[in-house]
Amino acid sequence: MKILLVQPAKSPKTIGGEDVFIYEPLALEYLASAIEGDHEVKILDLRLENNFHAALDAFNPDIVGITAYTVHVNVVKALFDKVKRWNSKILTIVGGHHATVIPEDFCTPSIDVIVMGEGVFALREIVRRHEKRESLIGIAGTIVAEKGVLHKTDASLDIDLDTIPFPNRNLTEKYRAHYYSEWMKPLASIRTSKGCPFRCNFCAEWKVAGGRYYKRAPQQIVDELATIAEPYVFFADDESLVDVARMTLLAQMIKAAGIQKRYFLYGRADTIARNRHLLEVWREIGLERIFIGLEFFRDEDLKYIRKSSTVDDSIKAIQILRDLDIQVYASFIVRPEFSRSDFTAYQEYCRSLKLNYATFTLLTPLPGTDLFEETKDRLLTHEYEYFDFIHTLLPTTLPLKEFYSELSRLYQRSIPVSGQLSLLKKYRMKEIPKLLKSGRMFYKRLSTLHLDYVP
Repeated sequence: MKILLVQPAKSPKTIGGEDVFIYEPLALEYLASAIEGDHEVKILDLRLENNFHAALDAFNPDIVGITAYTVHVNVVKALFDKVKRWNSKILTIVGGHHATVIPEDFCTPSIDVIVMGEGVFALREIVRRHEKRESLIGIAGTIVAEKGVLHKTDASLDIDLDTIPFPNRNLTEKYRAHYYSEWMKPLASIRTSKGCPFRCNFCAEWKVAGGRYYKRAPQQIVDELATIAEPYVFFADDESLVDVARMTLLAQMIKAAGIQKRYFLYGRADTIARNRHLLEVWREIGLERIFIGLEFFRDEDLKYIRKSSTVDDSIKAIQILRDLDIQVYASFIVRPEFSRSDFTAYQEYCRSLKLNYATFTLLTPLPGTDLFEETKDRLLTHEYEYFDFIHTLLPTTLPLKEFYSELSRLYQRSIPVSGQLSLLKKYRMKEIPKLLKSGRMFYKRLSTLHLDYVP
């Protein structure tokens, strides 16, 4: 059979996404590795080529599977409508994060199967049964509609990541030069763990994993790294550094294997603040950048989101990373309740850290999170395209126009000029004009964002 796996593009309404970075579709590559062999599999990345109908015509698939985050819900449902209009006999399957947390959003006539949770084994069984024309009801981690009745079978939470085959990166060969994050290009991705032991109220990843933290064996990770051609590697984990002993061993094994890459991974401020040696070991083998969720500039706000770290942890972590010459991708959160004085204090705090890169996202109650359950009755909009961390979903204390003016100033004034210049040096000269243009477009968009809420 022919199976088409699709990475959707974002809606024009959505801010961010592929306008800022494009990571390889690792989930689809994993799915492909599970069903290749007797079947012909193709991955279509619609973030990089807009040719959905042409792909259907050329490939003539028997099955179409599409993954979706919350911002993709309506885009993906529209793609499935196109599939069914093109050929109603095609088996259509949706999976991904949103299908896991709110599968009911995909209970539409154009979608035959909803996959919840880790999809590799579910898809393998779906394909096997479909080929033999057997019923799809009862496959773990799926919802199947039959004769107007929905049949849901829960997924098992007993996941062994080491039993999942390596992702099939051959199927994204024509795209690989275009996967990047800022100056890190071309950039490959690898998953070394799943889930998180912490319980932040704005995050659903720990809930998706059933509160567990799954880890791959270090040797498996080393073996996979040896197959990756790209010079940059992003660790696409929910939390990478938290198991200090395991990550120390992994670094030692990477060094012993002679693998030379430049790494970008997640790390909590408290983990970094308490484990300088771990960062030293990773810096030695090529750690270039850390995505660190500093979140807020006050302990009271960190406590509100159940972050389990402190501002003091953040300051210590930044100092350690600066001492080791590890680039900081600082991620902050802005609460809709912030006043002018809050924005001013935030700006001063960020400048005191002497960062050269920072993002400021709106506190967003994503479906599946505790925060969503606490605030869902107060949402300003239920349009999923606006669940992009830049559109506020909750009422702001300041008038919307003023709020976004303050957010724009926070972005533009929180990084000292010296930091901005040091960041630009990371890019190739020919990339800088496009980078500056993108920045101007983003600030222009912020200045009109309040209009998106006008009826």
